[in-house]
Amino acid sequence: MARIRIPSAIVILLVAVQTVFLLFMCARYSNFMPQSEQKPSQVHILILSSWRSGSSFVGQLFSQHPNVFYLMEPAWHVWVTMYQNSAKVLHMAVRDLVRSVFLCDMSVFDAYMPWKRNLSDLFQWAVSRALCSAPACDSFQRTDITSEMACKTLCGRYPFSKVEEACKTYSHVVIKEVRFFDLKVLYPLLTDPSLNLKIIHLVRDPRAVVKSREQSVKALARDNGIVLSTNGTKVEDSKYKVMQEICRSHVQIYETATLKPPNFLKDRYLMIRFEDLVRDPLSEISEMYKFADLNLTPTLKSWIYNITHGQGPGKKKEAFKITSRDAISVSQAWRNVLSFQKIKKIQEVCKGAINMLGYQLVDSEKEQKDLSLDLVLPRRQNQFSWSSFNPKH
Repeated sequence: MARIRIPSAIVILLVAVQTVFLLFMCARYSNFMPQSEQKPSQVHILILSSWRSGSSFVGQLFSQHPNVFYLMEPAWHVWVTMYQNSAKVLHMAVRDLVRSVFLCDMSVFDAYMPWKRNLSDLFQWAVSRALCSAPACDSFQRTDITSEMACKTLCGRYPFSKVEEACKTYSHVVIKEVRFFDLKVLYPLLTDPSLNLKIIHLVRDPRAVVKSREQSVKALARDNGIVLSTNGTKVEDSKYKVMQEICRSHVQIYETATLKPPNFLKDRYLMIRFEDLVRDPLSEISEMYKFADLNLTPTLKSWIYNITHGQGPGKKKEAFKITSRDAISVSQAWRNVLSFQKIKKIQEVCKGAINMLGYQLVDSEKEQKDLSLDLVLPRRQNQFSWSSFNPKH
């Protein structure tokens, strides 16, 4: 019987075609799978904001929830290690670290931290209730409201391996970050099938942000240099160049998410104004929790009321701490503290953000000091809504 010899090149081509066909069929099958089968078991929430915008407070609203594993600004380690680079250059390294944390893979910190380490080597670890309760630390229960001071005293010597161990036991992983300046940088995470990512974009009146930044000038100097690409030189932002970049980033993020956004952002972006949050905490927090698929417990309701109804605006030494304060007083403090000349300059560099995010400009010192004049505008009726979004348009 005559044998038919097929050249090896044709065999390779046929195998390649078959492989491509199988991959195509697998992709089609996965597209038709029910959405619930495709989603990862954990929910991933990124609180996206900028320095001194109330993001530490919002982070605590999630951190104290018994179903949440929370880390505050883990990308701090990237910036401290690679401080001679610009924020734009560091975007990819920050994104890769955030992705690994969402997946509870803490080996990513090997590049930025000593090999032998404890919980206390992680930036702001003690503000995470999850790292102050079992299985990370045996001193507190998951349902406890923890304090940073008590946690530092009791839990700091536990091994770093507890971070990953604890992370894997929670239904929600929440990260607060101030080191992203472009929403498009996050597209690979939003389209990553191993993540179930949602973004809460927290904004605040830029004039209030400046007032708060003035309480923390030295602490922010290195970060300012990275934002302004000064090759490691620290900067005190007296000319509001950093604020200009921050305002630009908020406009970019908001516009990207609301003006012809990609379909994969559907139901995965929520913008929150700090001023709305302090005026009606339970309503805004309920909206955030609903967005994140979390329930508001009676214990959390009580804690939220206490933390937002303290006395006074808070002390300078408490600039990076979550203490009980009069939250509405905090949000209005800039009107009595900043000079009108400073306010005019801030309004010049951040006019676009002030207008877009729903704040009222002031034209005189009289308007600035008149607290009966509400500078937080109501949410516009034509404000972006996903229900009206048509990806074909």
